[in-house]
Amino acid sequence: MGDMKYVVEVEKGREATQGKPSMGPVYRGKYQNNSTTPPVQVLNSCWDIFRLAYEKYQTNTMLGTREIQDAKLNSLSFSAGKYKWQTYKEVYEVIQKVGSSIRSCGYGQGVKCGIYGANCPGWIISMEACNAHGLQCVPLYDTLGAGAVEFIICHAEISIAFTEEKKIPELLKTFPNATKFLKTLVSFGKFTQEQKQQVEIFGVKIYSWDEFLQVGKNQSFDLPVIKKSDICTIMYTSGTTGDPKGVLLSNESILTAVSSILQFLSSCKHVLKNKEVYISYLPLAHIFDRVIEEAMIYVGASIGFWRGDARLLLEDVAELKPTIFCAVPRVLERVYSGLQNKISSGGFVKQTMFNFAYSYKLNNLMKGVCLEEAAPMFDKLVFSKIKQSLGGRVRIILSGGAPLPKHVELFLRVVTCSLVIQGYGLTETGAASFAQFLDNFEMLGSVGVPLPYVDACLESVPDMGYDAHASTPRGEVCIRGSTLCSGYYKREDLTKEALIDGWFHTGDIGEWQPDGNLKIIDRKKNIFKLSQGEYVAVEHLESVYGQSSVLESIWVYGSSFEAYLVAVVNPKKDALEKWAKENDITKDYNSLCEDAEAKAYVLAELANTAKAKKLKGFEFIKALHLDPVPFDQDRDLITPTFKKKRPQMHKYYKNNIDEMYKSINNKTSA
Repeated sequence: MGDMKYVVEVEKGREATQGKPSMGPVYRGKYQNNSTTPPVQVLNSCWDIFRLAYEKYQTNTMLGTREIQDAKLNSLSFSAGKYKWQTYKEVYEVIQKVGSSIRSCGYGQGVKCGIYGANCPGWIISMEACNAHGLQCVPLYDTLGAGAVEFIICHAEISIAFTEEKKIPELLKTFPNATKFLKTLVSFGKFTQEQKQQVEIFGVKIYSWDEFLQVGKNQSFDLPVIKKSDICTIMYTSGTTGDPKGVLLSNESILTAVSSILQFLSSCKHVLKNKEVYISYLPLAHIFDRVIEEAMIYVGASIGFWRGDARLLLEDVAELKPTIFCAVPRVLERVYSGLQNKISSGGFVKQTMFNFAYSYKLNNLMKGVCLEEAAPMFDKLVFSKIKQSLGGRVRIILSGGAPLPKHVELFLRVVTCSLVIQGYGLTETGAASFAQFLDNFEMLGSVGVPLPYVDACLESVPDMGYDAHASTPRGEVCIRGSTLCSGYYKREDLTKEALIDGWFHTGDIGEWQPDGNLKIIDRKKNIFKLSQGEYVAVEHLESVYGQSSVLESIWVYGSSFEAYLVAVVNPKKDALEKWAKENDITKDYNSLCEDAEAKAYVLAELANTAKAKKLKGFEFIKALHLDPVPFDQDRDLITPTFKKKRPQMHKYYKNNIDEMYKSINNKTSA
């Protein structure tokens, strides 16, 4: 393919060899300079990011929380005040105290420190104390499911953990197993006397935040020498089956990712400044938010925290008035739905005005007119109210974690008066791998181009019919560069499987567009991500549901644009007919497969199987289609060895899938 509009070829591809599939050419973003040295080359660790920011911006506001007044338990009827801020200097002083206390407890360089709970100032402060003293920060978070917190504490051998006050009961469930390693617990708030007794039985010390700040009082510790190659954080990902995997991220990986984002925005003439305001609500336990917040700290920006309630997020946004808004597609879909409801509830004149303004601005944007000049009058008269719903100052909306539906991306690009950027990356690639150019409609629906310091190529997947050397190159997305992780903690087998010859194999199938930006079109190994970011191993689920007594065969399907799973089922004829007889339903087998009550019965049976096998909520089937005809070769749905041909099944049942998702979405929006 050679050089294209947005990327430059830096290496030729390779042909297939024994045991290795062919690989396409290696590309780099064309806008990158020839240098492979990140602009933060003077830094050695993530602590240096904060240290430099503190030296430059001592009086800038850094961390802010809303003051809560008249709070009532389990109620939304309370008033939240203004944001109350700590400056970089004030935060630095608290970090010094926390660091001294950690060291006074005997924990130093290389020790694993857990952080458990929603984003808050304590989260950042304890993370920075780890960065300063060379401890490896290990975030703990709920979405990994029951038992995962205990697994991570034991697997990572966490000695000290900082926790949100309300998470203490959850943490206590990991006792006594976790106490083999966990010896010190620090609450961001307080704890009860009963909790103290429970903890001390197992020889664990517990401190409130205020108590812990006094532990290292009057003691001074030299900061260790930290190398770029030292591990900064171990981030556990949900993986697909089995236990969570600990991704080892070095200081260099995070520093390069931060550099990559800063340089990318700078190349698009949108330099981040110390006047930026950022809303912190996406979990700091995920690499996406962690890297963005590190970038915010690097430029001396202000970070305001939400109150931890999704229903109140936009209220917090309206008060904070952020300039940068990061989101996962599920959040932006909610914003989209809310705006659509407001528009449709307006009168005929308002709707007509909106539709005209929308078409006019969209048409100009599609022609390549820049955002500010596409429709300034309509921005003022029509779209300014929508901009106000995000506080009125948002200039960049970043979306990551899963694909953003094209219609949502298009709508937000027009109505928010903000630059909407979709990006792509994994924990293992330091989050920052691909991004769309700002103000570029050619990249709509894609993930854009490789970011600075990232090389990318496609590797053929012959089993799935994907060829990296075809006229339209398709294959597994492989990434190389210093943003990559150092491997998986205590899992050399998985590290060797994913990191081959310096390339990280993402498991995602990409397609190069003629101009050089990338589209993600499929998932290798039949593993996919739902829209809320959860990974689903489809073959594993099919084997679990296959144990149900009401079905012969099942094909489970999920989309990264949807939050739920659906399925096509071949029911057992005798089981369905027996149920019909018991319920006085006189229909033949084919008719039963179209019967709403029969579908509800099979769905309930699958739910019972899911509960019995302790599947997670997102692994439950939410809708199904009953096919009386078994999956067969005549329709090209299975191989001669009875393996499912998933792309063909998707094509064959596409109308049924669309109907199922339509019915689910109608129910959830009702």
